[in-house]
Amino acid sequence: MVLSASSVRSYVESGNSYTVFLAQVFYAVAGVALAALGARLPVVAWKRLAWPAVILALGLQAAVFTGMGVEFQGNRNWIEIAGRTVQPSEFGKLALVVFGAAVLAAKRKVVHRVWQASVPLVFPVGIVLVGLVLQGKDLGTGMIMLAILVGLLWAAGLPARWFLGVGAVAVLGVAYLAAGSANRMQRIQVWLGDVCDSPQVDGCFQKVHAEYALADGGWWGLGLGESREKWGLLPEPHNDFILAIIGEELGLPGTMGVLALFAVLAYAIFRIVSQAEDMFTRLAAAGMLIWLLGQAVLNIGSVIGMLPIIGVPLPLVSSGGSALLAALMGIGLLLSLARSLPGAREALAQRTSSLDRTYAAVTTGRSGAGRGSRPGAARTTGRTTPRTSTHATPRAATRAAPRGSTRAAPRPRGGPKGRR
Repeated sequence: MVLSASSVRSYVESGNSYTVFLAQVFYAVAGVALAALGARLPVVAWKRLAWPAVILALGLQAAVFTGMGVEFQGNRNWIEIAGRTVQPSEFGKLALVVFGAAVLAAKRKVVHRVWQASVPLVFPVGIVLVGLVLQGKDLGTGMIMLAILVGLLWAAGLPARWFLGVGAVAVLGVAYLAAGSANRMQRIQVWLGDVCDSPQVDGCFQKVHAEYALADGGWWGLGLGESREKWGLLPEPHNDFILAIIGEELGLPGTMGVLALFAVLAYAIFRIVSQAEDMFTRLAAAGMLIWLLGQAVLNIGSVIGMLPIIGVPLPLVSSGGSALLAALMGIGLLLSLARSLPGAREALAQRTSSLDRTYAAVTTGRSGAGRGSRPGAARTTGRTTPRTSTHATPRAATRAAPRGSTRAAPRPRGGPKGRR
């Protein structure tokens, strides 16, 4: 879908329809390799990475405001490394999940005390990391990080009464940040006012064209690659609004397929949370659930008009190297957590790989098709192969001889009298 949604814009900008697609393939291969590595790491290794990961995330996020920083569309959330742009906040989400789970697991006996639960997760690490992201004017990513923090504290068992105050502060903070930006206020007014009768209304262009794409797709879609909105009409068709292109080209089955995949992912993570006996495993899985599914809900809600346009990518689907790498590393963490569940090691040890099963089938077929199994192969010795009765069993032959007797068991009825 990234190839289909990005081909037109990629050709206009670079003269090659595959530029964005090939970059996404590169990041996908690297992400799968990192996910495989993360899946093999033991849980204790992930715990040890908590402090180094969050310190690195803070350093990279601070580097956005140095000479390495790159500004795009008014936001300053990227740095340039070796000719490639990297968005540190995407990796900051993963670092926040691992760090928060490690800290709260270590404080599980005193986590009901709000001060113990807040230091150092909220004060200073969470506030500094989220503050740096918001300073770069990325409200959507800041909201995801705040949701991760609140979700980790909730999963750790912090008393519910504390969340009333936290929620009120969060709402006031988001309202203040939204009021300070004319673009954000316009998006909220468009969402609440229902004034988007045409794309020419201020602030309605992207919203209306996303609805056009979904409407044009209808029930069954226009066909893969047949989108009309990607021809310079819908902004960011391969990033934040790729779901609209999926709906236009693949129709309702395509969009429902995406929702079904996220539902399967949510169910798998929920099983880890419900079956985990280790506190770190439970909290890390809960943090990943809030990150991936919360961000998916924000993105889908923005595309279909149920939420204001927030500007976050659809996890594992949208184009974007940093987002894809971070999400796949998170999948590696989830696989590592799943392997640590009670009974998982034994179950994996009993499974035979598909390669082993294929090899066994091939070798069995070769042995069965050997020279001795060909018709008439027994006649090469000049003797006839005897036919053994299928009714005779070793147990029956054993019962036929008296106990303690050395006499051989009687020959099966109907067997040959000559030498075998």
